[in-house]
Amino acid sequence: MFRGAVTTLSALAAFNSLAGAETITFEQSGPVGTVPSGFTQATTGRGIAADWKLVETADAPSGKMVVQQFSAGGDSRFPILSYDKLETANVDLSVKFKAISGTTDQGAGLIWRMKDANNYYIVRANALEDNVVTYIVKDGRRIDLPVKGQGRTYGAKAPVTKAGWNTLAVSVRGATFKISLNGRELYEVEDKAFDKAGRVGLWTKADSVMQFDDLSIEMAK
Repeated sequence: MFRGAVTTLSALAAFNSLAGAETITFEQSGPVGTVPSGFTQATTGRGIAADWKLVETADAPSGKMVVQQFSAGGDSRFPILSYDKLETANVDLSVKFKAISGTTDQGAGLIWRMKDANNYYIVRANALEDNVVTYIVKDGRRIDLPVKGQGRTYGAKAPVTKAGWNTLAVSVRGATFKISLNGRELYEVEDKAFDKAGRVGLWTKADSVMQFDDLSIEMAK
């Protein structure tokens, strides 16, 4: 098991009762070159399959181990790494991410209320576009959600560090999702399409090669 993971039945029960909080650092989640224990990889869209692996890096925010998505593909391809140990509707999520490469995209995202690889919510930060956008993926189709109270919008502009680590976060309560980047709240969106508990996880797009660490999950009522 990895450090900070759910290691006992009582801890798992705490998660299931919507009282759990955990930060996954990937330090003991498996050998380098493998999919981290407790996670499942999948792909939305067509193209090369997702390729998530544990790697060591000297600048990891916690210890030396991070998880990286290696494979590259077309614009409508979205690799997913979902966390298997819980499902929740309301949750506070955050993750640290670093852009390694990508010509078409350098996008890193958090997913929640995931039913399967074709149905979930996603917020992503893009290091090439310097913006943060929230979407619903429904039956495999990705649709951006407008910023609450601002009419038809496309997320928000926000500087994304190119050579270091960023922190992306979302607070999910009912139909309201509050989005933050690097400690600054950017906007809220509202959507009611998916209101049931689902999995959480990580996401990239197209040819984005990204690293992730310190996945924080705090369940809420």
